[in-house]
Amino acid sequence: MTEEKKVRHILGISGGKDSSALAVYLRDKVSNMEYFFCDTGAELEETYEYLAKLEKYLGKPIIRLNPVKNFDWWLQRNGNFLPSQRMRWCTIQLKLAPLEDFVGDDQAISYVGIRADEDTRKGYQSPRGNIQSIFPFKEDGIDKEGVMKILEHSGLGLPSYYEWRTRSGCYFCFYQRKMEWVGLLERHPDLFEKAKSYEKFDEITGKRFTWMTDESLDELAYPERVLEIKRKHYEQLEKEKALNKNKPLSEVFADSLDAEDDTLPCQICSL
Repeated sequence: MTEEKKVRHILGISGGKDSSALAVYLRDKVSNMEYFFCDTGAELEETYEYLAKLEKYLGKPIIRLNPVKNFDWWLQRNGNFLPSQRMRWCTIQLKLAPLEDFVGDDQAISYVGIRADEDTRKGYQSPRGNIQSIFPFKEDGIDKEGVMKILEHSGLGLPSYYEWRTRSGCYFCFYQRKMEWVGLLERHPDLFEKAKSYEKFDEITGKRFTWMTDESLDELAYPERVLEIKRKHYEQLEKEKALNKNKPLSEVFADSLDAEDDTLPCQICSL
């Protein structure tokens, strides 16, 4: 009789609040959990700092999964077309491919941090069919407020980048809102310049290859444009404060960004 293959239990951590809270929530419930982080090499330093704190809390390492080829290699392979919401080759090559290699042909249960209040979000479904996704927060009715309580009670709190950004992922992620790009400009000017260096303008065809469809990072960085973005953001922030007087400032900040731009982030990178 052939021995039944062992099922692996895996939990991908993005560096964001939901996946981190799920790791905390399941720490004492699933002892053989394998925690992993798909490291694109373009993450914020704050993300790595938070992962180190989380590892201490969990008492085991978070395995780093690195792509075989880096972003620049894949950019060239894709004709120097920047990734976008329509063509998310960055997610496929830098996140999903390393995950598939990590699991291989093993049967695995993937624990996903989609909350009970996120009806429209879905977890990754492997084309091989050997990875089963389950959603403990949905099953147990844990919403955004519940996630915040888990992180608060654990002593971890939120990653420090939540002071100016509400989505984990690469520093140049095209899902960023205008105010988050301003945050990158002010907090990590070197990374902002690197992100800007990827943008191109074809003088012959007049085509622009930029992270945002409506303006380039060079245009966004004009002092008067930065002031305009900040003004609109703080106006929205004051509205959210008035509507949510009992909410923590971090949540009010996130709500104000959502009101400015409700585009869903990458569902792999930003849990």
